[in-house]
Amino acid sequence: MVIEVLLCVVPQTAVWSTKTAAVMIGANIFCILAGRYSIEVKEVGPYLPFTGSFSKFTLPELLASLSFGHLIGAGSILGLGYLGIMS
Repeated sequence: MVIEVLLCVVPQTAVWSTKTAAVMIGANIFCILAGRYSIEVKEVGPYLPFTGSFSKFTLPELLASLSFGHLIGAGSILGLGYLGIMS
């Protein structure tokens, strides 16, 4: 009986649109900026060709920041879709 109830439940997911892309891009940019200033072990690995305050930003730092950004973005999109904002 519980299995039939669980099979009837359909999760609320957001359809891809420019809103979902904007949320994911915003989450990634936020996490890149936060990662640049909060990663403790810096300058390990190959450097990226950036200038300014990101001149010593390395590939592992970028990959870690983008991975966390995708986690935050996916959670935000699912949460906003559940609330009905991303429909």
